[in-house]
Amino acid sequence: MTGASGKSWPHMTSRDEFHFLSDLVFTRSSADHTMVSLHDHHAGTTRFANNQVVQNVDTRRGTLRVTVAFDGQHGTASTTDFTAGAIQDTVTRAERIARVSPVDPEYLPPPKPCELPVRETAKPETVAAGPSRRLEYANEAIGQCRMENLLAAGAVSSSMTAVGVAADNGLFGYEQQGAARFSLTVQAGDTTGWSAAAHRSIDHLRVQERTLAAIRKAKCGREVQDLPAGTYPVILEPAAVAGLWAWLLWSLDAKSYAKGVSPFAGKLGHLVVDERISLRNSPDHPDLLGDGFTREGLPSFASIWIAQGRLQQLAYDRFTAKVDGVDPIPTLDAPVLSVDGFPVASIQDLVKNVERAILVTNFWYIRPVNDRSLLLTGMTRDGTFLVEKGEIVSAVKHFRFHESPLAAFQQVEAWTHPMEAVNSETGKMLVPAMTLPRFHFSSATRF
Repeated sequence: MTGASGKSWPHMTSRDEFHFLSDLVFTRSSADHTMVSLHDHHAGTTRFANNQVVQNVDTRRGTLRVTVAFDGQHGTASTTDFTAGAIQDTVTRAERIARVSPVDPEYLPPPKPCELPVRETAKPETVAAGPSRRLEYANEAIGQCRMENLLAAGAVSSSMTAVGVAADNGLFGYEQQGAARFSLTVQAGDTTGWSAAAHRSIDHLRVQERTLAAIRKAKCGREVQDLPAGTYPVILEPAAVAGLWAWLLWSLDAKSYAKGVSPFAGKLGHLVVDERISLRNSPDHPDLLGDGFTREGLPSFASIWIAQGRLQQLAYDRFTAKVDGVDPIPTLDAPVLSVDGFPVASIQDLVKNVERAILVTNFWYIRPVNDRSLLLTGMTRDGTFLVEKGEIVSAVKHFRFHESPLAAFQQVEAWTHPMEAVNSETGKMLVPAMTLPRFHFSSATRF
């Protein structure tokens, strides 16, 4: 990204600067409707493998995106150069694309101006964190693993992002967001232990605690036994719960619901999971990564999606919401899953209270098998254990599963309070660890 001098900008794009840039776009646009969005991202990442730091880099990229429309014809162009000449060229390209595009029957003008939330998501300690701070955390994880003669691989990252949206009808939103992440895989021979964290504040990553948890999983996995495939009671740790629920959340599409091809078709207002389970959006929660507004310029707000097992909300695009008369459009950027009743204090208490079950740390490579039933397949990862008479007795060879979360979560036997869940499928959620009476493992894996 460049400024008027042609050099990299030394600071994040401010609210006033985004105002200036968006006004510059509007004065140069001849379209019926014009929208501008900003994504100015500064991130640093420290990666390590085999107990050594292998990369410590900073990246910076700013993008200004312009969308214009003439009646139902619309086009979009973007630039990483914020000079006046580059912005003029971007507007011209967007208009040229719009003029040759077919009419989009679902196109809507920009949303009406409204008050968009501005959340305190850019924590000073995260903004100030640089390579030395990230290196400190990486070396802490490496040092703990070296003392146990184990191998560590993972990453520590911190980022700052300025996001904005504006339209020529007066709509305007801007906020700065900060985030920090830590992930670690510990290898002990052929087995691994894993842990991950994400937070607005880099001070809340709890690197030592996460590292010790991953080390325990890796060490417990050294003695592995084979178990036959079949249906077992399971204890799902938060990452495993979130991996399954991510696909459930992605299936809440209102357009698919209206066409009758959704796994929830005909179930709005009806029970879809255990009647004690609730799902809500909590963008103001301090432990989540909620946004102030969507890319379309709609406010993000608290909402209830599943209440006592009953489906209450669907995920709408603006066109489908207009057709169905939905206003305001609910958002789901900060999910919290909870279970009514009396939770146990910890995952260890879930273990103590079962006669026999499979404990699953995480799932990976989850993919749909049948969209209508939401049947999924995937594999266990980073620690799968046999629990008998309230104790972990051994690690077991990893399983492939074939299961639908709509079936698996029909009955929950025990649960914890919502806890942090971070993995590649979900980003971040708050979900409980849960004991389920039945879960289908279709085969053992080869590793």
